[in-house]
Amino acid sequence: MRFHALRTGFGTWPGIRTGIRIRARCLALACALPLAGGMAASPAVLALAAAGIWSLPSAARAAAPVQAQASGEVVRVNAPAGKIAIRHGAIDKLDLPAMTLVYQVDPALLAGIAAGDRVEFTAERAGGRYRIVELKKR
Repeated sequence: MRFHALRTGFGTWPGIRTGIRIRARCLALACALPLAGGMAASPAVLALAAAGIWSLPSAARAAAPVQAQASGEVVRVNAPAGKIAIRHGAIDKLDLPAMTLVYQVDPALLAGIAAGDRVEFTAERAGGRYRIVELKKR
């Protein structure tokens, strides 16, 4: 009986892992609830996030737009829909690996751009969507 209690009790390794997961979920929920209600995260959570110890919930990350510059090759252009597909290398600041991605873009920026063109662009991630804010041929 004692051996069984030691193997499956909360103080054992599986039990400790479960406790850590529960505490992490509670902390994530405590951070996400104020953000979902439109309030700012607590200063302690922001300090942990700034130090790289804790990552903010996706709701907080999605709130702040992030921009990065990159270059690539145009694969296709859909000017009426305001979309462009670009094959580019990794964009670390946007957490994007090397890939071909369809971006939203202002149709006015697509003037003179065609498939096969090499371009330099500034991409922005806001609300989980990627769009191009600057675009020019190389």
